[in-house]
Amino acid sequence: MSANTPLSALNHIPPEIRCALDYETLAPQFIAPATLAYIAGGSGHDRTVAANRAAYGRWAITPRLLRDVSAGHTAITLAGVSMAHPLMLAPVAFHNLVHAGGERETVRGAAALDCPIIASTQSSCTLEQLAQSAGPQRWFQMYLQARRADTLDLLRRAEAAGYSAIVLTLDAPIQVASLRTLAAQFQLPAHCVPVNLAGYAAPQEASVADGASRILQGVMAAAPNWEELRWLLTQTRLPVWAKGVMHADDALALRAAGVAGIIVSNHGGRSLDGAPATLDVLPAIRAALGTDMPIVFDGGVRSGGDVFKALALGANAVAIGRLQLYALAVAGALGVAHMLKLLREELEICMALAGCASIDHIRATALFHQRDHHVNHY
Repeated sequence: MSANTPLSALNHIPPEIRCALDYETLAPQFIAPATLAYIAGGSGHDRTVAANRAAYGRWAITPRLLRDVSAGHTAITLAGVSMAHPLMLAPVAFHNLVHAGGERETVRGAAALDCPIIASTQSSCTLEQLAQSAGPQRWFQMYLQARRADTLDLLRRAEAAGYSAIVLTLDAPIQVASLRTLAAQFQLPAHCVPVNLAGYAAPQEASVADGASRILQGVMAAAPNWEELRWLLTQTRLPVWAKGVMHADDALALRAAGVAGIIVSNHGGRSLDGAPATLDVLPAIRAALGTDMPIVFDGGVRSGGDVFKALALGANAVAIGRLQLYALAVAGALGVAHMLKLLREELEICMALAGCASIDHIRATALFHQRDHHVNHY
């Protein structure tokens, strides 16, 4: 077997897996190098990918003594729905890049751990097929389509399939491949197609006049706008969440427009390269919104400690992105379930040693800022 030939997913948990992060460490054995470059990469020089991970190192969790956590738990209520823990699976495209079972295998693992999913429009199986395999707590992520009729059809399909919320991605009208992806000469395999969009009109770049910008007057002519958002909000009774929020003013405007919640996200570093880390902007967004507006957070989460820090800085729940693909590649549905189990247990260890008996206690916890020894409390 060639050194570059990936192993097939296992039907057991390999002994090398001792923490959730180990799935990322082991993934190169199970994912082809060019595919791994695409999955791990963001855009441009991957500055935002690196920033997302580095941000967690600037905060520390202070141990507390003699706290009774014997009745502790990780249960939360998110937008009126009870959840066993604050973990979700973020929308990630084309799971069949790393496993033949694709998203159906992923959601089987999530269901085993009572983990809500946010299904991607760009999944490798239809949203209806995915709903049949998923647990009861499932949301659907969508992009506004080139034609309103197609957007409306996608919305109606999600409603009919029993999805309980819509996640509208707003932050990626332009996506530029990372330099590492380009260097690896990655191309989507023929079997990776957005089956949910079959029959819909493909986005068309607007024709531009001589001297006009192909980006500003061309590509961005089809970008989401406030009018389209307000229209979508009138078309469904499902709660609509806005994904891609990185600024407090945008969060406030979205709340005023009527969204049910926001997802603080920089698209895993796959949008504007050099954007700040999601963890760095989270406290200001929470401070602007107050305590009532629900926030889901994503960006670089690799451990239960990362989850704890995001919750302490203002998130209500935390979505897991790339790590689900790494776990899927290594051990299929079993790997996804095991990765989530490890994250939850790592979170519980942090809770126990920090004296937090509940997620509410985490949100009332001050983290230690290691850069300037300043203690923040949100």
